[in-house]
Amino acid sequence: MNIREYLRGQRLVTDGAMGTYYASLCGKETLVSEWANLTNPELIRQIHREYLEAGATLIRTNTFAANQRMLGIGADEQKEMLRAACRIAKEAVAAYEEETGKHCFVAGDIGPLRVLAAESGAEEVLVEYRSMVDCFLEEGVDAILFETFSDTEYLMELTEEIRRKNAEVFCMAEFSLNQSGYSLGGKSAMRLLGQAVKMPGLDAVGFNCGVGSGHMLRLLQGLRLPKEKYFCVSPNAGYPEQLQNRMVFLKNTAYFRENMQQIAGAGVAILGACCGSTPAYIKELAELVKDLPPIELAAEQQRLEGLENGGQKQGGAGRMQEQEEMLTAEPSICYENNDLFAKLSAGKKVIAVELDPPYDAKDEKLLACAKRLQELEVDLLTVADSPQGRSRMDSILTAVKLTHATGLPVMPHLSCRDRNVIAIRSALLGAYANDIRNVLFVTGDPVPGEARGNTTAVFDYNSVNLMNFAQELNREHFAEEPFVYGGAINQGRRNFEIELGRVKKKVAAGAKFFLTQPVYSEEDMLRLRRVKEETGAYVLAGIMPLVSYRNANFVKNEVVGIDVPEEVLQRYHPEMTREEGEAAGVALACEIIEKIKDWTDGYYFMLPFNRVGLLEQIKASLDWL
Repeated sequence: MNIREYLRGQRLVTDGAMGTYYASLCGKETLVSEWANLTNPELIRQIHREYLEAGATLIRTNTFAANQRMLGIGADEQKEMLRAACRIAKEAVAAYEEETGKHCFVAGDIGPLRVLAAESGAEEVLVEYRSMVDCFLEEGVDAILFETFSDTEYLMELTEEIRRKNAEVFCMAEFSLNQSGYSLGGKSAMRLLGQAVKMPGLDAVGFNCGVGSGHMLRLLQGLRLPKEKYFCVSPNAGYPEQLQNRMVFLKNTAYFRENMQQIAGAGVAILGACCGSTPAYIKELAELVKDLPPIELAAEQQRLEGLENGGQKQGGAGRMQEQEEMLTAEPSICYENNDLFAKLSAGKKVIAVELDPPYDAKDEKLLACAKRLQELEVDLLTVADSPQGRSRMDSILTAVKLTHATGLPVMPHLSCRDRNVIAIRSALLGAYANDIRNVLFVTGDPVPGEARGNTTAVFDYNSVNLMNFAQELNREHFAEEPFVYGGAINQGRRNFEIELGRVKKKVAAGAKFFLTQPVYSEEDMLRLRRVKEETGAYVLAGIMPLVSYRNANFVKNEVVGIDVPEEVLQRYHPEMTREEGEAAGVALACEIIEKIKDWTDGYYFMLPFNRVGLLEQIKASLDWL
């Protein structure tokens, strides 16, 4: 009997947590259970046995974090660990089956390769995933589970490969959500389901980890679950609390069972538990599902109806099509209602100017600069979010004040460095309520070295993940008047192919425009023109007039990612007056603008020390600007 045959007759119960349960048995919450496949296999076998005795019919291998970057191991050590985990799980199941006569299954467990994905290209990530999949297939597991994923990237290719190599293996994917219903990759629950339901290689899709059973129930109540694939749910036991310098999960099996009873009633075929759970939680699950009827898939229902009606009835097919349309339909987002997007779409050159918010709360000079820029008829003001990791006035609050003071559209930068997922969502909702419609999403400069001892960088999101999240907000809440957001381009990055790949990902995540690092060299210009040609994105080229010898040297030597060629530096000398330095900076900016005007969509002015008079001189020199 395989898992598909099993599910035609009853619900499937998976095991509970391995990592947190293992750590609790050992008395050390920092222990990584995967090492025990090699160092303490008897304890892992014991845990599998406890879950089987509690009523689990699907055991996951102890391999969730068994990836090379997470454990600091090579490919050969990884394979040894995976094979040991498969052997332990299969031995535990075989012994239990022999004693009880019950049929149980083993799933090869694969967690996300987040660290590798952040540091490498897609092909390197796929190489490791494929290696893990092949190892599990060689070991003869019954299923392969991709769990706690934040996106569907890689899953289509991997599940199709599994199906080609062994069509009997049951493929499952579980995504992790936060309490607001979004993944770490910024995708909503409905979006993830809509993408996963179209993958022919997947047998089951669902959610795990991230939230407790109460929040999981609430999230599912707002969803239309797919009928073409089995649905699986494995929430956490709850949320950990601090107890005597340890993070512990409270025992709440009765509450868990009550919520899971309702979840099972919503049409969930595969039920389990995640972080903080123990065999006691699985025992509750096994008892509550034993008398529940199996879940019938729409495809199976359609086949049976066709047999009963001579193949004439099309109701099942109609329902399947309707369900898929509901899950995958794209709402119409009215970007055209946004002034910035309308100007870019019409081919008008956009002039954006960045203003640096103050280090303190004295904003008189900032407001004076903004009002002067209003007189110069710029299209957009932008406000940086504590650049270089040094605290300044909040970018969103500053943008709101400048908007009210000038009537100009103001675009705050929003960095992933300083806010967690909760704070970012709150910030965006607050910005929207205060009429902010344009945002620049950046991953953020690292915290300065001298501050790292007492300042923590967050980075729950990177810029691409954050864009995915904003795209979901637009789809679900702001379709008629959406956020129009953009990203940054660091054209001076050593490996430009990686930067170009990130730009393409940002475009796919809904970025409508890009602001670049300051442009000085011919190489910068060639690279940005290539971005424009290969992506079709709107590009606002960074223009930063250098206003003195000291300023030019500082940017060249102290600011990472900006290439100031020697021939540019030679335009300046230490004895220059302020007026001479500004004249040299204006002349340089005008030359760069003339060189790139045929392909750029606008200009992003970064005026040193908020010297807005420089823009007035540049506009006077270029009467077409």
